[in-house]
Amino acid sequence: MISVPFSSIPELWKSRRLARLGLAVLAALPVVAALAPTPAAADFRLCNRSGSRVGIALGYKDGEAWATEGWWNLAPKSCETLLRGDLVARFYYVYAVDYDQGGEWSGKAFMCTRDKEFTIRGIENCLARGFDRTGFFEVDTQEQKSWTVQLTDGDQKPTAQAGGVPPLPPSKAP
Repeated sequence: MISVPFSSIPELWKSRRLARLGLAVLAALPVVAALAPTPAAADFRLCNRSGSRVGIALGYKDGEAWATEGWWNLAPKSCETLLRGDLVARFYYVYAVDYDQGGEWSGKAFMCTRDKEFTIRGIENCLARGFDRTGFFEVDTQEQKSWTVQLTDGDQKPTAQAGGVPPLPPSKAP
């Protein structure tokens, strides 16, 4: 047993009280951290709100040059993050093909694609370089740090070209 002189009891009581207060503060930290605002994920996302499987190609400025990438395959009623992190440009370009109904979401901004998975630097002379020349639609992000594009059934147009449409993705066995 430890004997404490009577004159030290107020000091001992203060130190125990501070220790309990310290433990209470430490116990509360996870709750405070959970309530603190967290930075939002800033990404370029695309949601397929159609009833069909779709293939997505994306065009964007990569430093000083343009680049196109594809294909992301999205199931009906699903979303995919195409670019992660804060968006660095105002305009991005999307081309999508409806694998099930045969339509497409396209536009007048022509960029290079190919039938298989690709990353292509530059948008000039697509055909001469062995690529397809495909019309993308413009997405104005209004300089936001994140953006989501929604594809719906009523927005696609019938496919007008024979080339430039990716093959169907391989079906996965259950």
